[in-house]
Amino acid sequence: MGVSQTDGRMEGWLYTIRHNRFGLQFSRKRYFVLLENNLTSFKSVPSDHNEEPERRASLDCCIRVTDNGRESFHRKILFIFTLYNTSNHLDQLKLGASSPEEAAKWIRSLQDASQKGFQFPDCEFVSHAEKGLVKLDVSKRNRRKNSVDWTNYSSTNYSSTSLNVETVVAHDVIAPSPWKIFGCQNGLRLFKEAKDWDSRGRHWDDHPAIMAVGVIDGTSEDIFNTLMSLGPLRSEWDFCFYKGSVVEHLDGHTDIINLQLYSDWLPWGMNRRDLLLRRYWRREEDGTYVILCHSVYHKNCPPKKGYVRACVKSGGYVVTPANNGKQSLVKHMVAIDWRSWNLYMRPSSARSITIRVVERVAALREMFKAKQGNGFTDFVSGEFLDTKPCLSKINTRPLKTEAKEVDLETVKAEEMDKPTSARNSLMDLNDASDEFFDVPEPNESTEFDSFIDTSPYSQGHQLKIPTPAGIVKKLQDLAINKKGYMDLQEVGLEENNTFFYGATLQKDPSLTLPCSWSTADPSTFLIRGNNYLKDQQKVKAKGTLMQMVGADWISSDKREDDLGGRVGGLVQEFAAKGGPEFFFIVNIQVPGSAMYSLALYYMLKTPLEEHPLLESFVNGDDAYRNSRFKLIPHISKGSWIVKQSVGKKACLVGQALEVRYTRGKNYLELDIDVGSSTVARGVTNLVLGYLNNLVIEMAFLIQANTAEELPELLLGTCRLNYLDVSKSVKER
Repeated sequence: MGVSQTDGRMEGWLYTIRHNRFGLQFSRKRYFVLLENNLTSFKSVPSDHNEEPERRASLDCCIRVTDNGRESFHRKILFIFTLYNTSNHLDQLKLGASSPEEAAKWIRSLQDASQKGFQFPDCEFVSHAEKGLVKLDVSKRNRRKNSVDWTNYSSTNYSSTSLNVETVVAHDVIAPSPWKIFGCQNGLRLFKEAKDWDSRGRHWDDHPAIMAVGVIDGTSEDIFNTLMSLGPLRSEWDFCFYKGSVVEHLDGHTDIINLQLYSDWLPWGMNRRDLLLRRYWRREEDGTYVILCHSVYHKNCPPKKGYVRACVKSGGYVVTPANNGKQSLVKHMVAIDWRSWNLYMRPSSARSITIRVVERVAALREMFKAKQGNGFTDFVSGEFLDTKPCLSKINTRPLKTEAKEVDLETVKAEEMDKPTSARNSLMDLNDASDEFFDVPEPNESTEFDSFIDTSPYSQGHQLKIPTPAGIVKKLQDLAINKKGYMDLQEVGLEENNTFFYGATLQKDPSLTLPCSWSTADPSTFLIRGNNYLKDQQKVKAKGTLMQMVGADWISSDKREDDLGGRVGGLVQEFAAKGGPEFFFIVNIQVPGSAMYSLALYYMLKTPLEEHPLLESFVNGDDAYRNSRFKLIPHISKGSWIVKQSVGKKACLVGQALEVRYTRGKNYLELDIDVGSSTVARGVTNLVLGYLNNLVIEMAFLIQANTAEELPELLLGTCRLNYLDVSKSVKER
């Protein structure tokens, strides 16, 4: 559909996603305009800037924007994002864009519009940033006085003059690359993942991780759509691929797929292979697309007769824009166990098969060369084809009509008590009459219909309104993230009912004990220096402001908030003594088979008043805190798929996830809900599968935005050695 960005004005066609009176989802096409912090909608393209809109909303710091990923709606693949009020989650607006690039531009623009009160709206966001709150206003919109050039945030215009280099190229962690080149073939550079002790890269594992790197003449968006497709288009470049299907659609960023491979490219006598993969994707802020996958077990897709199920330990693609978006750097990585028991299948033979797999990048490159100028982008992704009908209802989330009406009536009753100027909500942008009016698509019923499946999954037919028992079960499943599949590395839980808050995870300065913590080297992390506002350069951190004094690793069937206020814990023990110590607690709440809480305790021995930036953060409001608290992650030891999923870039946590702040007498606790973002939840599920093979390092700081606040100073660091969910302490 396309979007227009001129003079601070963002406009284009979007789809509103709603539930009708029967609890089924439907989409309606509307023209939206974002000017300054005013969001308006029209049923047609406005003839001039003075035309009165059908609906209007004003963005402020009470509305959050969440990226919901890809969904299928009646022959259309849409990229969904939701605006909702943090003080009333019933007040929300769900929108869909026709491409990931359009969705990313709208999300970024909405986030920036909500952050106009801050001095640096272009601070470091991650791809799954989720800030931008809105509040409806029926007053006339005000014209922008100081416009912002929205085109600076375009993924296809990211030269050094148009985007902050920090948000595009640089990482915030100093770490060596584990990849060693071992050859060049078909115009691709070939790398293998080397061990820490194998500096020259001569050692080969039985199932090594191999990467092919090449440049393709195509946009990152087109390449992403091609890689995600399981339809007829894939057969034009993937010589391994026979057919594929989506087994289960988990959310907009994650699904379970089954791929069946041809056997004619395999060695003689080797049986056909198939793969059952958990596939996860995300878009980075610079326009890079990351697709990650690994093998899982699923009860609805057992091994098929005539096929041997290979095991993908880790695999995926990284597609990065190059040459102002005209080309893309494509990395394809695979570590796979082919599950061959033949005596002739030596490790070198298995390695050669894996190399053949990654050489698909060369075939992809040649296909893009052949398709240039021939309408290549006009295709429909086919990954929803051949999906089992029993899973058709996954794509929608029907609500019980009666329950929904009660909630709305309750909200209306509460709203009547408010003054007229305050009785506005995002739901006003969802007019009831929209159910019966839609803007026709310009290319409906064209030749592309042949690519569309008419199965119940893509059409939305045969959907049943859930029973009350079904709603309860669905809510329970969402609460504890129950899955219909199982990671091959997944482990169970052991109960332990006696613990002391702040000391449930052991300390190990020697860095040798599993399931332990220590501090990380501050010089590993890069932070803003004295001249950052002039040269945009970061420097090595030299130390930390606070001392790490304890950690918790707890599992529970619910969220465990305010650990610092628990009687008998580390923080309350110091509070009872009446000392000057102040504690800063980072409680990272991770959804899995249980709710895991990783709490890190930092202590400040000097008076809080001696540190103005920290004091402003501790005593500030939530909007200020969300705009300043920053985390730098680093996987120092572990599989490359986890390193790729986590990254090494600083992020403003409050812009990406929901954070609850608890201010106590001698402490401030940040309860970070990782499950509040579908993107972060996808990364977490992947990390949990490899957790006991990882060394995780993190650094925390408060972002400095003015010359007086620079240079930045780390609050604290941590190093988590080979955590194990089975050794988490069970909360009573």
